Amino acid sequence: MKIQKARSFTLPFLCLLALGCTGLSVHSADASNTRFDMRLKFFGSAAFLPKNDIQRFLDNSPAMDMNLDARFMWQHNRAGWSFKVESSLNYNAGDSLPFLSAPQATLDQSPADDNFRLFNLTTEISTGEHHRTIHRFDRVSVSYHTDSWSVTAGRQALSWGSGIVFQPLDLFSPFAPTTVDRDYKAGDDMLNIEYLFANGSDVQVVSVMRRNERHNYQWDETSTGLKWHGFFNDSEVEVIVGTHYRDEVLGLSLRTPVGGALVRGDVLFTHLSSGGTRVSGVVNIDYSFAWKERSVYLFGEYYHNGFGTHAKPIEIGELSPELVSRLQRGEVFNLQRDYLAIGLQIQWHPLVSQSTTVITNLKDSSSLLQLNINYEPGDHQRFQLGVIEPLGASGDEFGGVKVLPGFTSGGGTRFYVRYLYFF
Repeated sequence: MKIQKARSFTLPFLCLLALGCTGLSVHSADASNTRFDMRLKFFGSAAFLPKNDIQRFLDNSPAMDMNLDARFMWQHNRAGWSFKVESSLNYNAGDSLPFLSAPQATLDQSPADDNFRLFNLTTEISTGEHHRTIHRFDRVSVSYHTDSWSVTAGRQALSWGSGIVFQPLDLFSPFAPTTVDRDYKAGDDMLNIEYLFANGSDVQVVSVMRRNERHNYQWDETSTGLKWHGFFNDSEVEVIVGTHYRDEVLGLSLRTPVGGALVRGDVLFTHLSSGGTRVSGVVNIDYSFAWKERSVYLFGEYYHNGFGTHAKPIEIGELSPELVSRLQRGEVFNLQRDYLAIGLQIQWHPLVSQSTTVITNLKDSSSLLQLNINYEPGDHQRFQLGVIEPLGASGDEFGGVKVLPGFTSGGGTRFYVRYLYFF
């Protein structure tokens, strides 16, 4: 079965037309069931690149980048039906734009296209060597629900798993460990069916449809899975079975309280179509308490990447095809096997909080330190300042991986500022 690539302007135009017509009818019928919200975002960063960095050799340092984004959110509920449309007008400019191979390489992780999604809902307005303006529909869905079940079709967001920094069970556009903007996860084109049992457990069936490099729909590009979620005493259990592209997957998740803390564990078994099975997993614990009338949150997380390499130093050209494909798809973000993440968040004032996260590669001992100050002057505003500092030597994963003889990629101190305003 093949579906040729839709023209980039056709579907957005039809969606806007449907939204306008529905909005008019709703306004005259029952506007109380309709909600419209808007978010404005500014994200700026400066990266001080190491002397051997290939981008510094081709361009300059510091690399200055900026992202402006206006997100429009519309939702209408009526008689068991729900319609949702969210679109984003995005302007991205700066020194790093020509060097980005994937949107997950950015700290704000803004999707730039729909090349492999079922529908092309992205329109490029203007582009240049150091700037790009696009309009993208990130949510376009319709759902019907009763007290026990629901069906949602269209572009929507879905998250599986219990990871804090790393998400081995989240196969659908997961956030990278260093992503700063996590307000809205990128939507995918899918069918989502959920059923709630009388005992509180539930089952979910999901099918995410995609296109291949030739922009044709193929079943081999689809992810289809079933997730059962239930309870055992004080613990929550999830079981996931399905297919992901050409591979078969089995996932298990457990969440259980231990004293005042919460312990979570996820494991993913991937049986490759090419043969063999890879096992990835994460286990974490977090705890919240009060200290001198201040709220404190702590967590620790261990992550095993079953697709990672044992090699040290890392050789980009020798990475396995299974790891490379997952890096390109934005499912895996690390190159080696074992990692430890530790985090601390303190609320110094009702309006001011600080978070610190350290991610360590247990193979080469390189680390990534992320500091963030969050200020919320009101319910509708948020201001963030942060820095990401690599702690590793050249050739280590977080110190700058060698990509060509004498040149590395990654590493270097990055500062960022983020401002949000909600209407």
